[in-house]
Amino acid sequence: MPTPLDRKSTIEEIRERFDDDVERFSQLETGQSATIDAPLVMELITAAAVASTKPINRVLDIGCGAGNNTLKLRLAYGQDFDVDLLDLSQPMLSRAADRVAETNQGTVNTIAGDLREVPLDAESYDIVLAAAVLHHLRDADDWQAAFDKIYTILAPGGSVWISDLVSHETGAVHAMMWARYGEYLVSLGGEEYRDKVFAYIDKEDSPRPVTFQLDLLRRVGFEQVELLHKKSCFAAFGAVKRR
Repeated sequence: MPTPLDRKSTIEEIRERFDDDVERFSQLETGQSATIDAPLVMELITAAAVASTKPINRVLDIGCGAGNNTLKLRLAYGQDFDVDLLDLSQPMLSRAADRVAETNQGTVNTIAGDLREVPLDAESYDIVLAAAVLHHLRDADDWQAAFDKIYTILAPGGSVWISDLVSHETGAVHAMMWARYGEYLVSLGGEEYRDKVFAYIDKEDSPRPVTFQLDLLRRVGFEQVELLHKKSCFAAFGAVKRR
């Protein structure tokens, strides 16, 4: 049986795991190996951000890790911008800030904390990136509050781009997709690696279907919603706020 929501990893436990995993999140060309199509997804969400939102003056990278997605956005945009890097892990933030500052001359600010708790100004960001982070949200109220906050902090004409682990609405389809993901993990590191990844996903993560999240984007106020890519248990999607 899956771990109930009230027994999932605490924020402190999640922080501690990521404090010890900085190197794995510092691979710009490949992304996280456990994520299917990671290089393509990074390219798609950053290219979509550039295509849909100009000018880009200020960016928020939620769960920034070691900064890969902000670095990809800077490469795709070709111009400097101010960026707030938000993450639970201080070691991740330190690595991200150093890497981003090497290629981006805009202001680089770090925020250690949880999106749900840190104060962020309304209508202050042109782009919000959220890669492999929202699956840590728990119940429906938690998801609603987080998406409401993302909508509120985006400037008119701004956009949010999300890539994440997702579940499925139909049990049979979810089981089939999960089996396919397991085969992918075995191809990377064998059955032991698959079991390790599945164990920490069960303990730490609580993903929702991409259909649920697209509907939620519309519910909080977005009128233009896009599904960029989906393969097995991973999806990339986003939305643009009306000017």
